[in-house]
Amino acid sequence: MTVAVKRIYVPPSRADGARVLVDRLWPRGLTKADAALHAWLRNLAPSDALRKWYHSQPDQWQSFRRKYLKELSHPEAESELHQLYTLVHKRKRLTLLFASKNEKRNNAVVLKDLLDGMRKPPTGTGPVKSQAARKRAAARAG
Repeated sequence: MTVAVKRIYVPPSRADGARVLVDRLWPRGLTKADAALHAWLRNLAPSDALRKWYHSQPDQWQSFRRKYLKELSHPEAESELHQLYTLVHKRKRLTLLFASKNEKRNNAVVLKDLLDGMRKPPTGTGPVKSQAARKRAAARAG
């Protein structure tokens, strides 16, 4: 399994594999046909508040990563995170797409790191979290 990150504005290629947009907002000036997406997982994107905070403080990369990983443990992101794990196991190649001009420090890079390590984001404990962990383990096994 190979996970890559790429700006959505770069034309699709056969080497992309499954193309997954991980931004909350649709990229400006791009049609859905031109995007050639397999999936659009908007709930995996940082919250508007976190996105705006990081945009105003781009030197806070480590804080952004930490806050974003915490957001990924929220129930809104849980189902789409499970969908992403499933895609990774079903495809030989997956490309995470983003619109940010910063190609080295964005949410897709954090998701790639998460997938490369195949670990879930930091969470609390309890039945809801345990159920999500079982779903991810089943997706990895099946």
